[in-house]
Amino acid sequence: LRMTPQMEQIHGEIRDTMRAIANGFQKLDKIKDPNRQNKQLEELTGKMRDCKRLIKDLDREIKDEESRNPLDVTKLLNDEKQSMIKELNSYVGLRKTYMSTLGNKRVELFDMGTSASDPIPDENVKIASEMSNQELVDNGLKTLDETDQAIERSKQVVHQTIEVGTQTAATLKGQTDQMGRIVNELDTIQFSIKKATQLVKEIGRKVATDKCIMLFLFLIVCGVIAIIVVKIVNPNNKSIRTIPGLAPPAQRRRLLLY
Repeated sequence: LRMTPQMEQIHGEIRDTMRAIANGFQKLDKIKDPNRQNKQLEELTGKMRDCKRLIKDLDREIKDEESRNPLDVTKLLNDEKQSMIKELNSYVGLRKTYMSTLGNKRVELFDMGTSASDPIPDENVKIASEMSNQELVDNGLKTLDETDQAIERSKQVVHQTIEVGTQTAATLKGQTDQMGRIVNELDTIQFSIKKATQLVKEIGRKVATDKCIMLFLFLIVCGVIAIIVVKIVNPNNKSIRTIPGLAPPAQRRRLLLY
């Protein structure tokens, strides 16, 4: 068979798992303890589950390469896949036989669409055991299609999640830019407040200086007025110097009477 490297790897893993299942059933014949038999059946169930998953992976690879492969190659690959499904279903039936022999009333049918955690009534197991190989193959392929549809729905959910994440990232970027602009404006306002504070301090210093000058002038004026008043009231007081530009008061003239 002409296979891609990925197909060869999956095909090899399926064959290895099938051999492990066959060897497990051979060991099961030699085990007499019911508890050990149940444990062995659980391990075989896990291997069957892995084998089912690998067959699904192989089916997806065949579908992906179908457009690039000739029809005869695709047919051979599908025949190989169906033979592996038949072999797996034969192990499922053998497992059912061992489970019935151990006296389990509720048998877990491991077909291509049922998980090992869902118990199935004995009636359903009987119907499945009476199905032909072709019916089992058709049922398995139908389940594979349903699985593919579920995967496609999951992909759509993932795409929607990515879109929501992209929109959220864009919104966060816009908010980040807005916050940057706000920070720049706050820096500008802080700088303006600092400059205004310095200007107010300078004006305050100028006002204080002007007040000091006015007070000094006021004191000088008061002193001059006080000197003038004293000179007028007591002109003979020699301890007070004459203010330049201010004439002393005129003396009384005394007339001599003869």
